[in-house]
Amino acid sequence: MFASDTSLGHSGKTDSGRTVALTFPENEYRRRLQRTGQKLCDSGLAALLVFAQESHLYLTGFDTAGYVFFQCGIITPDGKAVALLTRRPDQSQALRASLYENVHIWYNANDADPAADLAAILKELGLEGKRLGVELATYGLTGFNWESVRKTLGSHFTLEDGSAIVREQRLIKSEAELGLVRRSAQLADDAVEAMIRSVQPGVLDSSITAAGVTAMLNGGGDMPAAGPMVNTGPRAIYGRGFGSARHLENVDQIVLELAASYRRYNVCTEHTVTIGAVPPKQKHMHAATVEALEKVLQAARPGEPIGRLDDIHRSTLDHFGYERARFSACGYSLGATFRPSWMDAPPMIYSGNPILLEPGMVLFVHIMLGDAESGLAAGVGETFVIRDGEPERLSRIRPALHRI
Repeated sequence: MFASDTSLGHSGKTDSGRTVALTFPENEYRRRLQRTGQKLCDSGLAALLVFAQESHLYLTGFDTAGYVFFQCGIITPDGKAVALLTRRPDQSQALRASLYENVHIWYNANDADPAADLAAILKELGLEGKRLGVELATYGLTGFNWESVRKTLGSHFTLEDGSAIVREQRLIKSEAELGLVRRSAQLADDAVEAMIRSVQPGVLDSSITAAGVTAMLNGGGDMPAAGPMVNTGPRAIYGRGFGSARHLENVDQIVLELAASYRRYNVCTEHTVTIGAVPPKQKHMHAATVEALEKVLQAARPGEPIGRLDDIHRSTLDHFGYERARFSACGYSLGATFRPSWMDAPPMIYSGNPILLEPGMVLFVHIMLGDAESGLAAGVGETFVIRDGEPERLSRIRPALHRI
């Protein structure tokens, strides 16, 4: 008989006394729940309806892919994770590895109506007629499900957008979280090194992806929340991944952008790899991206508006003559996220964003050039932690144009 999930490392107890397995010490979750409860009090909200899987994980330890269906947690102003409504496949891990007190199940059927089930739970908790915050900005609440919630609950409760209540807390990482972030960074570097070793003329670019994912999984990481992105040849100028494999040629270019994930915490990196002769223009492009990245890192200090980082990115690349080839933003926040994206945004790093940098923020800055006229690409990127002085660079691999 299996007694516990030893991979998580910490045990805790729900208020009802049930022992559960947790990633962090129980008191860290309790502090998060209490902060959330205080924010509800300050906002005059009687509860928060949690639909973001990232919030489930952050507040209670609940880890699942069930957010693709209808799934809702209820947090109250006393800092309690009072109830979770989910499907039967998610029940066991909710009971064994989360601080949710009561786990309610809705079953798939032609007449299934989980929004009505949620309304019944809320009424049972004495919340009818109260103001409720709803996490709207999340993949965990589709437009269809929100319409169902709005119609079913709207006449019995006052619903307001509560998307920022947990999300803003998650921007500042605790030291325990940063420990997982650093492990993810090691896995990202391992993946990059394996991917570069796999590059040679004639191989499928999908084999490069396989080398990176294999390195991450062999190192104890999770399947990444997206990607990796391995864009080769004419696709290297693209800003997103592209379906179908391509054979590498004797002269070729590869832009690697990936996130490694360890216990759902993501760290990103970006590198450019070339095969054969490198055009002088591409060398110039890459030098520009490296200079821009270094300047951004030097400016990343507490108290600075996050938008200033993009101002530096833009002005540096524009000075090199690449205004038309650059992107209009240069990165985003990272944290513990789930598919379909490793980006933990907002915030995005774009010009004019007034959010001030604070110690404990984890940011990915990537400087990408895709020149449609020449077909040449160059990109570099690093994840770093905002500290009181210089940022903490998480990668052991410094920006370079990797040549095969």
